[in-house]
Amino acid sequence: QVHLVESGGGLVQPGGSLRLSCLASGTVFRVNNMGWYRQAPGKERELVARISSSAYTDYADSVKGRFTISRDNAKNAVYLQMNSLKPEDTAVYYCNAVINLQVSWGQGTQVTVSS
Repeated sequence: QVHLVESGGGLVQPGGSLRLSCLASGTVFRVNNMGWYRQAPGKERELVARISSSAYTDYADSVKGRFTISRDNAKNAVYLQMNSLKPEDTAVYYCNAVINLQVSWGQGTQVTVSS
């Protein structure tokens, strides 16, 4: 059984920064792509950023230049550094990873950008 646990969400003012973390635990043999998705109220879940096992990255246009995804393969972890946050970034952020050839999701962490 594999679990993804996110942390680092919270309330931040516009222009502020947050760093999300996601750690995979359990019986982990192989981790391929890892990424972050988000879902705002009344909207569909959308891709924010993803990173391959070889560190190739891909970002949604709305976060390019503001967010940075990274991973630590030794820790089976993925991170999302979010800078210059905007109110429209408010959402529940979910960690996603392909572990042991299966897709796993975290439980989500709330990010609220408000003054």
